[in-house]
Amino acid sequence: MTTTRTETLSLTDGRELRVTIAEPDSAVRGGLVVLHEARGITAGVRTLVSSLADEGWLAIAPHLYDADRVHGDDIKDQVSKLNGDRLLADTDVAFVWLGQQGVSADRMGVVGFDIGGTVAMVVAASRTIGAAVTVQAPGILEPLSDGLPALVDVAADLTCPWLGIFSDDDSEEVSKLRDAVISSETASDLVRFNVSSDEAWVRALNWFDAHMR
Repeated sequence: MTTTRTETLSLTDGRELRVTIAEPDSAVRGGLVVLHEARGITAGVRTLVSSLADEGWLAIAPHLYDADRVHGDDIKDQVSKLNGDRLLADTDVAFVWLGQQGVSADRMGVVGFDIGGTVAMVVAASRTIGAAVTVQAPGILEPLSDGLPALVDVAADLTCPWLGIFSDDDSEEVSKLRDAVISSETASDLVRFNVSSDEAWVRALNWFDAHMR
């Protein structure tokens, strides 16, 4: 498995952004920004970044919290502070870094899980990139925080091919998101099955393969 490393990048607003990076040993197929779950940069997130590099993708995961990991009540507190402008600034830095490594915009994508999936869809509705994948995202009908929109409110604004992967036991909210996505002017799909299955992993990889050539 490819080794990950952590670097610190400077932002235009004076902040510093920690990122976890994994580079493929072979030719680079493109670049993926990986957006973490509510607990932060977990071992699972690092494994995902590494696994994407094993598949040939240059992967970079911005640390969206000031702390790498949060626990207990701190999780809810961190999520409530999420701000769309700051998140877009953080992901923009990751995209700039990919560009500096020679990855063109049409070969850049974003993938997110849990709250990262929510942010990934917001990015897909705000930035022109190659493709996006959202896995099991909250905040569909009601905003995840005061600084983020509800996903149904940005669904029609998608500017890149978007794939949503949700549990097969999800509520009516997911059906409403599917209906909202239909009105977008780009390729989109929303599927339901066990999000921890091999099929979910294959679907995500195939989506990037199909739209980022």
